[in-house]
Amino acid sequence: MRVEHCYFCSAPSYPGRGIVFVRNDSKVFRFCKSKCHKNFKMKRNPRKVRWTKAFRKAAGKEMTVDATLEFEKRRNVPVRYDRDLVTATLSAMQRIQEIKARRERAFYRARMSKAAGGNVKEKAKQVDRLAVHRHQHLRKAIQADAAKDERQKVKVAARKSALVSAGDQGMSMDMQE
Repeated sequence: MRVEHCYFCSAPSYPGRGIVFVRNDSKVFRFCKSKCHKNFKMKRNPRKVRWTKAFRKAAGKEMTVDATLEFEKRRNVPVRYDRDLVTATLSAMQRIQEIKARRERAFYRARMSKAAGGNVKEKAKQVDRLAVHRHQHLRKAIQADAAKDERQKVKVAARKSALVSAGDQGMSMDMQE
């Protein structure tokens, strides 16, 4: 069973369905429904009609360049039947569909985040900057604590050296300075 695609809207056109129009120069046009056929006869451009796949791809609403889309191309090469080949082909087709669905979801999420107001990473950075700006007083307190710790470390180092020098001279060790 060969599933053709509609010339106008790119929807699948199954055998026994739709309309086939053959022009005088023997070019074949297949349409999935009369709506597509009528629009074709009215000489409408599918890229300007909003409900077609051509419009969606031209407007950036669907993926246009992806390796999984290459597998949908028709291949008219007869191959001898082999059961192992058929099972491998069916499993590969299923895997390709999973990959394609995952990439389409990622594309959709990226498109929706862009429509919502830009890149997701940029939005996260903006939220982080706002949080830092709001809590500026905490930042100053942390810097003051760090400076105090450095001073204490220096004092402790000075005490130890004084105690060691006092012990060498045979003086009593006193904790007060």
